[in-house]
Amino acid sequence: MMAFESLSERLQGVFKKLRGKGKLTEKDIKEAMREVKVALLEADVNFKVVKDFINSVTEKALGQEVMESLTPAQQVIKIVHEELIKLMGSVESRLNLGSKVPAVIMMVGLQGSGKTTACGKLANLLKKQGKNPLLVACDTVRPAAIKQLQVLGANINVPVFTMGDKVDTADIAKASIDYAKSHNVDVVIIDTAGRLHIDDELMEELVRIKEAVHPDEILLVADAMTGQDAVNVASSFNERLDITGVILTKLDGDTRGGAALSIKAVTQKPIKYVGIGEKLGDIEPFYPDRMASRILGMGDVLTLIEKAQAAIDEKKALEMGQKILSKQFTLEDFLEQLRSLKNMGPLDQLLAMIPGVNKSVLKNVEVSEKDLKRIEAIILSMTKEERQNPSIINGSRKRRIARGSGTTIQEVNNLLKQFEETKKMMKRFADIDKDLKRGKLRLPFLQ
Repeated sequence: MMAFESLSERLQGVFKKLRGKGKLTEKDIKEAMREVKVALLEADVNFKVVKDFINSVTEKALGQEVMESLTPAQQVIKIVHEELIKLMGSVESRLNLGSKVPAVIMMVGLQGSGKTTACGKLANLLKKQGKNPLLVACDTVRPAAIKQLQVLGANINVPVFTMGDKVDTADIAKASIDYAKSHNVDVVIIDTAGRLHIDDELMEELVRIKEAVHPDEILLVADAMTGQDAVNVASSFNERLDITGVILTKLDGDTRGGAALSIKAVTQKPIKYVGIGEKLGDIEPFYPDRMASRILGMGDVLTLIEKAQAAIDEKKALEMGQKILSKQFTLEDFLEQLRSLKNMGPLDQLLAMIPGVNKSVLKNVEVSEKDLKRIEAIILSMTKEERQNPSIINGSRKRRIARGSGTTIQEVNNLLKQFEETKKMMKRFADIDKDLKRGKLRLPFLQ
């Protein structure tokens, strides 16, 4: 994720220096911890959170077990990994939908945090899990908020309950529960009003909605790009509403990631979901252990596998695996893989999940709609023999393929290069899968 790119590079740099020292002195550890502290502060992590984190890591790192270990640097990294997980909440925090039907989720947050979109994303996710959700338009303040929710609902085929913008929001919320009970709805998601800042009028309105419907979950939608402001907002909403969790949006943006590392420690309320893009499917549960692994450059194989399982047909995947292992991976297979990868999400995010893979390896492989059409045109302009065995494609063949596809020789060359790089990458996937099955997956910093 882009949110942690800078922090991840800084921390990996610190650990690389530690590993180069062999045995560690107290001075080495304290110096490394000073660098980790600066890296965390620059990532906009809350100052008190950083102080407590560094104290805890330092105390454990200076313990006899680490100092006398044959691999002290690896032990220090292990401690940092464990403490990062603890900082973000230790385990995945699932939605608590209670036992009553319908379950009620109240979404709150400042204007501009992505709250209405988050309502649509959550409804979409719950629908995929077999639920029958209802979206409720209780933002009667922002112009077009009701219309936006209706458009989102139509896109995912989820009904939207509205009584217009002239009715009291607590009354709308209450009426939506009655509607849900008579329309086979099992989860009600209430979109509430936000402001550009926190004020008493907003909080009073939210408290009245809460008292009217007694929600099972009150989820604060916070913008990760606002850094420490997101943490302050979370604290304020928590004081007045006793929120049950946070959805952190725009974690794919060019942000330093401090909010993700601070919110749980400051509010004692977990991050339950993260928004990782603009599409309605771009939301995923927040796993502290997986996030810690990504930050430390250890990859995130489990999320990668889950994404692959959702996007790729299992029978086809098995056939593809056999082709990769037997070195029969062709340009036709390459095209099929690109189509599948496109369904899994942005490539830079996928690459960040592979342990030990340099993210620059496939930076030139684009899978936008336009690029996919160009790749298709080039591959379909080849003969069957050329698609099966690209090594025979010489200069004159390249000229013919470029003419036939309406592209340039350089674009044909780029595609052939990308194909070779992808073959190497697919071999890496196959190796990871084998290691997982044998229980022998080794992380790069432990090698």
